[in-house]
Amino acid sequence: MKSFKRLLASAAVAAAAIVLVACGAGKSSSSSKAGTESNPIKVGIMTTDKPIWTDVQKRLAKDNVTIKLVEFTDYNQPNTALENGELQLNAFQHHNFLDNWNKKHDTKIAAIGDTYIGPMRAYSNKIKSLKDLKKGDKVSVPNDPSNEGRALQLLEENGLIKLKKVASPTTRDITENKLDLQITELDATQTAKSLDDVAASVVNNDIAASAGLTPDKAIAVEKIDAKSKPWVNFIAAKTAADKSNKTYEKIVKAYQTDATAKLIEKVYKGSTLPAWNYKF
Repeated sequence: MKSFKRLLASAAVAAAAIVLVACGAGKSSSSSKAGTESNPIKVGIMTTDKPIWTDVQKRLAKDNVTIKLVEFTDYNQPNTALENGELQLNAFQHHNFLDNWNKKHDTKIAAIGDTYIGPMRAYSNKIKSLKDLKKGDKVSVPNDPSNEGRALQLLEENGLIKLKKVASPTTRDITENKLDLQITELDATQTAKSLDDVAASVVNNDIAASAGLTPDKAIAVEKIDAKSKPWVNFIAAKTAADKSNKTYEKIVKAYQTDATAKLIEKVYKGSTLPAWNYKF
């Protein structure tokens, strides 16, 4: 019996040692500093922004901060990836989009540094101005809550429709449509592709850039003024507390430079404005 007890005691000690070793190993692994080559900070971006972020990435490397760029081609994935921990930061959306996302998904994703603002524009392969639209013509707009409202407000600015006074209008909020325009809601990525099928399309700035639609081809452009703050794009983190993360601060600082401003001008051919110094 005593021999059996001694055997049990030895087994318990061995088990405890294994647990301690395992815990120590886990702690060592998880404590690896974020932003190093072995533990880079993953930043989700739209593919159209890659030239801008690649330059930021190179400048950060000189400051001993390593980031990994994860590319997306639509707006439906980057916030999910951020919330799930697949990313530490993303940069693709404006304030209105995020407000709608957080409400819908019960998340607390927060802006930690402004990037740029890109006015929405209308394009057409068939007409030279929105004033050329005829009765019953088809017009396509993005279907996500914030960008649809923004597109409809552009149509309203040009006297084509009237809307209810709501924050994010949809086609259901149209109160007047004298030309009986057929307004088609499409995924934002499809608006530029629809130009052969519609009289005009309102297209997000980055989608227009990826489709080769330059500002000089636009038939209408959104006004940028004091009311434009909701449309400012930014770098986002999982919570507002992340704004004080020192490494994230370095990333924001590296982005908000004259070098980045010049690249924004070059990549977007003058269609987009650096927002961090803009007075709204």
